[in-house]
Amino acid sequence: MAFNALTVDLEEYFQVSNFDNLIGRSQWDALPSRVIESTHRLLDLFDQTESRATFFVLGWIAERNPKLLREIVERGHEIACHGYGHELVYQIGPEHFRNDLRRARSAIEDATGSAVRGYRAPSYSITAASLWALPILIEEGFDFDSSIFPIRHPRYGIPEFARWPVRLDFRDIGSIREFPLTTLSLGPFNLPLAGGAYLRFLPPAVFRWGFGRLDAAGRPAVLYVHPWEIDPEQPRQPVSRRVRINHYHNLHATEGRLRGLLERFEFNSLGDVLDGLEAAGRLSPYCFPEGSGRLSL
Repeated sequence: MAFNALTVDLEEYFQVSNFDNLIGRSQWDALPSRVIESTHRLLDLFDQTESRATFFVLGWIAERNPKLLREIVERGHEIACHGYGHELVYQIGPEHFRNDLRRARSAIEDATGSAVRGYRAPSYSITAASLWALPILIEEGFDFDSSIFPIRHPRYGIPEFARWPVRLDFRDIGSIREFPLTTLSLGPFNLPLAGGAYLRFLPPAVFRWGFGRLDAAGRPAVLYVHPWEIDPEQPRQPVSRRVRINHYHNLHATEGRLRGLLERFEFNSLGDVLDGLEAAGRLSPYCFPEGSGRLSL
């Protein structure tokens, strides 16, 4: 099997972190939903390219769209957890995080009738300041995580973290498998090649070249997209120029760029990729570098 993982962060266009100061969570139900149509377009694209994906679902979405989640499963994809209300992990603290996990997983499992074993933090917000979240994930029964981005970014990132999937072992608690977001090492710089805004901003040739290099080296990669990123007709919000560029740039081109990668490379669900890597003996234990801590492994 190929060791490329395809993932979807299943959320509405108005639930992104860039809009946190503009749209309160109490307003979400009053806004027009667009997630069903764009998710169907992604599912059709995945069918056409014979790609299997992991959908990291917000509990808020699961409660309101159980039929959509069942369709995702029926069409051969994996369902995982993206938290309930898209709150940054390092802002909400351990107790709220645990409650958020439980509420989200309950909503998702009620919708699908199957157990959830994977997690991805909203906006990749497991950072050096929130490593305490990893033991909580283990205690709550999660088997894998894909929240750590080994880059420097104002909102997320652990730049010194491993660039390939690893097993994190915690004394007296257990272990969890981590699939960090994909980067390509360019000297001292890690080029983000995981998708999302990077897929919209970087030239398509850069992604083709980068994934080609990783594929030739037998290195596992993960690609992510949000349904709203293939929806250029979504309602525009009155945001700053920086946020406007970050959120709306190249929405019209995302679906074509994604299709190009799916037609060129083989993609599987993230859970299956991790299972395959482990079966092949390619999942090494990892210890955080000394001083990066706030956590003992």
